[in-house]
Amino acid sequence: MILMKTFILSILVTFNTANMPSISEDPAEKETAEAFIPINQYITELYSDINDEDLNYDAFEIAVKGYSELSLKNKLKNKQYLTVVDMSLSANTERMFIIDMEKRVLVDKKLVAHGMKTGNEFASNFSNEQSSHKSSLGFFVTGELYNGRHDLSMKLDGQEYSNDNARSRGVVVHSAEYVSCDYIKSNGRLGRSFGCPAIEEEGYEETVKMLQGGSCYFIYYPNRSYLSRSRIVNSSKNFVLTQSGNVSITE
Repeated sequence: MILMKTFILSILVTFNTANMPSISEDPAEKETAEAFIPINQYITELYSDINDEDLNYDAFEIAVKGYSELSLKNKLKNKQYLTVVDMSLSANTERMFIIDMEKRVLVDKKLVAHGMKTGNEFASNFSNEQSSHKSSLGFFVTGELYNGRHDLSMKLDGQEYSNDNARSRGVVVHSAEYVSCDYIKSNGRLGRSFGCPAIEEEGYEETVKMLQGGSCYFIYYPNRSYLSRSRIVNSSKNFVLTQSGNVSITE
């Protein structure tokens, strides 16, 4: 009798084990199992996580879509950071937003100058032409650091018709004494550059060392001509992303 019970129990255990789903330890399968979500949902959730009322949603939405396209094209060697410069805001406000796309947080906000012929306190005119002394709109990829006219500076490589002369024009990120709250108090507005997105000296070196080497850098303004002509802005790709920011497309 005892032998019979043992035999039946053995059959039941074998049956239950055979019908249990197998657990894969393959990392590739785990990554594949990570669910993708539509980009609009991803943008809404990321914007909510960042939770900064000064960050314009329209600028942010375009920036994330452009970041996704450049990432998919393997243009971004430094995918951790996305920088959004909102030129529609007063130059007297912090309008440069640095986002950590991996940690889903706003890392920093900074004052940033525009070109002297782009406007006074508010920007309005933009150009990609040599010696225009104007800022350029659109998506850039950050380049290397170097020591030049403004000491430590960071190269920018324009990715669009609106800014592809950035490197030949010498449009770079550098620090400047005219980018500070003290300068605003003394002059009524932030100082202006020859077209470079110059930023404040405090914390400058840490910032450019973080952003250098292939991160996405976007200068935004609701300019109708740019928004209608930009191939990146008007990309028809149906992006989907994971919560960790992996990018794919659907047909």
